[in-house]
Amino acid sequence: MPDTLTWGRSMCGELGQAERREWLCANGIGGFASGTVAGTPTRRYHGLLVAALQPPLGRTVLVAQVHETVVHDGQAYDLATCRWPGGVVHPVGHRHIETFRLEGTSPEWTYACADALVDKRIWMEPGANTTYVRYRVRRACGPVGLVLKVLVNHRDYHATTRAGDWRMDVTPAPAGVRVTPFAGAPTITVLAGDATAQPAHDWYRDFDLVRETERGLDHLDDALHAVTFEATLAPGADLTLVVSAEAAPSLDGTAAWRRREAHEAAVLRRWQDAQPSLEAPPWICRLVLAADQFVARRPTREDPDGRTVLAGYHWFGDWGRDTMIALPGLTLTTGSPDAARTILTTFARFVDRGMLPNRFPDAGEAPEYNTVDATLWYFEAIRAYHAATGDDGLVKELFPVLESIVAWHREGTRYGIRMDGDGLLTAGEPGVQLTWMDARIGDWVVTPRMGKAVEVNALWYNALRAMAALAARLGRPSGAYAVLADRVADGFERFWFAPGGYCYDVIDTPDGDDPTLRPNQILAVSLPESPLAPERRRAVVDACAARLLTSVGLRSLSPDHPQYQGRYGGDQRARDGAYHQGTVWAWLLGPFALAHFRVYQDAATARSFLLPMADHVADHGLGSIAEIFDGDPPFRPDGCIAQAWSVAETLRAWHELAPAR
Repeated sequence: MPDTLTWGRSMCGELGQAERREWLCANGIGGFASGTVAGTPTRRYHGLLVAALQPPLGRTVLVAQVHETVVHDGQAYDLATCRWPGGVVHPVGHRHIETFRLEGTSPEWTYACADALVDKRIWMEPGANTTYVRYRVRRACGPVGLVLKVLVNHRDYHATTRAGDWRMDVTPAPAGVRVTPFAGAPTITVLAGDATAQPAHDWYRDFDLVRETERGLDHLDDALHAVTFEATLAPGADLTLVVSAEAAPSLDGTAAWRRREAHEAAVLRRWQDAQPSLEAPPWICRLVLAADQFVARRPTREDPDGRTVLAGYHWFGDWGRDTMIALPGLTLTTGSPDAARTILTTFARFVDRGMLPNRFPDAGEAPEYNTVDATLWYFEAIRAYHAATGDDGLVKELFPVLESIVAWHREGTRYGIRMDGDGLLTAGEPGVQLTWMDARIGDWVVTPRMGKAVEVNALWYNALRAMAALAARLGRPSGAYAVLADRVADGFERFWFAPGGYCYDVIDTPDGDDPTLRPNQILAVSLPESPLAPERRRAVVDACAARLLTSVGLRSLSPDHPQYQGRYGGDQRARDGAYHQGTVWAWLLGPFALAHFRVYQDAATARSFLLPMADHVADHGLGSIAEIFDGDPPFRPDGCIAQAWSVAETLRAWHELAPAR
């Protein structure tokens, strides 16, 4: 296991510091538990049990919080911390936190109550919508009383609750209660062995979610106090609280923790077996565990064991683009080729008119096919899988799908996606955003990028070279793909912007060629097959290094551009307006490091670009890497606290650049 991350009172006792650090536990089917070190719920996505009722989606906040009180030597100590309207903070349990630790992916607090020390640990059951909270009296001069008030809910995790006169059915059960929020809703089971349970029905109203205030969204939330548990624990004794959407969760906390430990040990063992000669620091071990949190089940009728990648926590589901970009780093690098294979075959079932879906909506609607690059990343994911495994069987199985994709792109498919006379792919219609720079506010597409985008055509070239190689591997005709790739390479010459010494971002737009300096061109250097001449690859790397590179990723726009925005924040319009107009994207740091190595052949220098992430994993979404950062120093993290491609591309680059033992 990696070293345990530990913080003391200097961080935990400062509310602002403790609130901005968030923890995350995932269950492998889309559900999660998450909160802050302080214990304060600051987002609508925070909860002790956010269950995936239709794995990997249908995510629903079922158990919001536990308000604990320790009674020791005649004194009561509230351990919870809550914010209320008007800036009121009560209770202030963070003041009792002696230490906070992250063991694996599981958070653990030690609270000091006079001479007593009480530990609290949270984890999720792998493969189940069940969360465990274990309390243990580490030290005390005598018995310690423990009072647990469990607050439940039933709401979409994107929403908030205004309870009104809502009455839930709270029914006593052995060792606890069962809560039915409304007719037809799943039952919430709340259990604690060796404790007395007293059902309740008290609404706690107007929790103030400060991160939602910052985002310009509804920030008040209600939750129902459904049961109070009371127990007396001797020094060294423990009590386990179980909250679950499953029919019969186990009450054995010791066995449940062993299962969690075994799961994470197996994740690390697979990685170590796959990389036996790798010299890896502890923060890379942490990212291996973080990578496991994004791989989730997506059952289909054809394959009940289908898998996918969740793009980011807290609010992203599975996206085709993010899945294919992240797949090599999340699975192949970590020694999980079976997961990669299953993801690739799962997505093959959703190919339609030569396109992979961009997004699977949360509510289970039909997949959305509005991306030009996700399908091209599919080729690279398959190429990387085959390079790692030599699995000709999967290539043979999927090759007809790949052939049909090429045919559709040559002839034309949705949204004007087609090959033009110069061999390059063009794409786009008014009001539609098709590349990864896809922010849209009402009818305003912030970065429309209609025409021939540089990274799309770098991917198209790479895909055709991969097709030629895979066809030859299978003993099929490959010449046509090689000829077409040569044609694309000739057409790619048009991307060179000689006055700037870098690539146009988009050519043949409705307004002409766009010389805006953006990071998309780095992929024309970092992908296995590059259409650029060596001297131009170096020029692209140098241009990105000079104007776009930061400690934590690449800016999405050069700071000298008049539309550059160095801070990401405000309401949704302000945030979306900045999303690709200067905001730093962590996932691009991996491709930059690999591109730098490609042109300079200095692994140590290339690897050094990744080192700031060692500090970041202990600073925001603990143990993981954020989605985005401000474009201006000090590069404040924002967006999702844990993003699949941020973790995956950092891992992949590190492994390709790391020294052997």
